[in-house]
Amino acid sequence: MKAIMLLFDTLNRRMLSPYGCDWTKTPNFKRLSEKTVTFDNCYAGSLPCMPARRELHTGRYNFLHRGWGPLEPFDDSVPEMLSQKGVYTHMISDHQHYWEDGGATYHNRFHSWEIVRGQEGDCWKGQVKDPEVPEHLGRMWRQDLINRTYMDSEEKHPLAQVFELGLDFLEKNRKEDNWFLHWECFDPHEPFYTMEKYKELYPHRYGGPQFDWPEYGKVQETREQVEHCRYEYAALLSMCDAYLGRFLDFMDDNDMWKDTMVIVNTDHGFLLGEHDLWAKSVHPWYNETVHIPLFVWDPRFGICGERRNSLVQNIDLSVSLLNFFGQEPTGDMQGKNLTPVILRDEPVRDYALFGMFGGQVNITDGRYVYMRSPVPDNSPLYHYTQMPTHMRCRFSPKEMRTMKWHPGFSFTKETPVMKIVSIEDTSGDTSIKNPPETALYDLQQDPYQMKPIQNPELERQMIEQVKKLMKENDTPEEQYIRLGLTEH
Repeated sequence: MKAIMLLFDTLNRRMLSPYGCDWTKTPNFKRLSEKTVTFDNCYAGSLPCMPARRELHTGRYNFLHRGWGPLEPFDDSVPEMLSQKGVYTHMISDHQHYWEDGGATYHNRFHSWEIVRGQEGDCWKGQVKDPEVPEHLGRMWRQDLINRTYMDSEEKHPLAQVFELGLDFLEKNRKEDNWFLHWECFDPHEPFYTMEKYKELYPHRYGGPQFDWPEYGKVQETREQVEHCRYEYAALLSMCDAYLGRFLDFMDDNDMWKDTMVIVNTDHGFLLGEHDLWAKSVHPWYNETVHIPLFVWDPRFGICGERRNSLVQNIDLSVSLLNFFGQEPTGDMQGKNLTPVILRDEPVRDYALFGMFGGQVNITDGRYVYMRSPVPDNSPLYHYTQMPTHMRCRFSPKEMRTMKWHPGFSFTKETPVMKIVSIEDTSGDTSIKNPPETALYDLQQDPYQMKPIQNPELERQMIEQVKKLMKENDTPEEQYIRLGLTEH
């Protein structure tokens, strides 16, 4: 048996034709939906990028114990577990966070791995002279400007190179057995840099500054500028769709559907002006960012062109991959095998927990979403880790001076961990500076989460479920205090 996980970063569910979008050009995602089971109620868990990837390796939530960071020494890694049982594992990615301090333990869990450089200001090409900076809105990073000069044709674009590497792996290994390919595209993550032919799919009048990389914050731009940036995202999404089509062609031409599992997924979505907000991380995790697309083909069952409504999460994919290759999950994994959902739309979970370290802790049952905010000073808050690194930096001496040893948790394999005070100004992570009010939404009546509801009994029930899942996650005591949930 063979398995492929094709991950697109920042894939916005509401911008895809299989999920009802009628203006973006995504015919191959529609084609994918016809060849797979489409999940209508999939939610992210630990956010953003690397915490989500840690979930894909470990099959458990991690955002209640530390922020952005590498795999820990005590973590179970599904690719590594597969490798140890004779499944060949390979990773292909242009996601530059893997090569930074906060991600440097993930790719070495595979037998082999290939990287493509240059995305989002990746420290790639060296140039002492400052580049010319065009008139622009939103973000504009020096290194990203330099990198773009080396992407002056489509074949040099990282997305194109990632797909060339992936298709080359498939061509070389399609007749072999017992392998797993983790194939990961940074796009359509910002900046929304793509080729002109994809922009031409969305003709519109715009004469303003370059705008393909919004700031993480409130919308300050005009309606015309917001529309233009949405078209820039759509153009990059259509480029992703075109390359997805090449993969589907390969699967068709080589009859690989008969014995190859295919998972197409994402880590999170993106706010493109909804709620008058851009991006993610510094805002509440609205459904635009956490209600995510998921497509699964399992050749054991042959079910395609059908939809499933049961609530699922990314942590379930880890356990499902192990099941596909005949392996059992470890006792520390919280994910559920998706086989019952695929076969009968039989639920495997009643609630899904999601959030980012230090932010709101959220829960949904698929209809209601409860977003629990911390107390005003958002404290106490500690990182628990054996790998003290943030996204792009090590923990500072100021942070390390707060370190005390903690005996560890149920999932740390009887090893102690460092307990380090979370200090925002040196963390290197994006965090919520002014947490919003706690809110409860009815997605059936208010799918765009425009007006919170008041329902004390339902809120009480949701609080009890939050505490239950936090307890199952062996959450440290201060997280309850930080959230005003001291009675548990």
